[in-house]
Amino acid sequence: MASQSTGIQQLLKAEKQAAEKVSEARKRKAKRLKQAKEEAQQEIEQYRAQREAQYKKYEESVLGSRGDMESKIEATTRVKLKELETNMSKNKEVALKRLLDIVLDIKPELHENWKK
Repeated sequence: MASQSTGIQQLLKAEKQAAEKVSEARKRKAKRLKQAKEEAQQEIEQYRAQREAQYKKYEESVLGSRGDMESKIEATTRVKLKELETNMSKNKEVALKRLLDIVLDIKPELHENWKK
């Protein structure tokens, strides 16, 4: 009977040790999965940054930088505005004179209904 009791005690002890080892293995597995997920996320971020840099480089080579385009557009706009202002100042007097001539040149005529 004493030997059975000792055997049961040994089995219980072995079962407890096995459960602890399984628990430790599960913890290690969860830790490793978490670590792998973090590493994968870092790799994804690095890849994304690399592809973004390649895209920016390609975009700049094909389209030129946006700053260059904006400055070119702004420069041409300024040139056109200056051109319009100079044309307006040159032709202002002529246009005003023509307008006044048309408005002030009154030729009185009878209305067609009154003529009959």
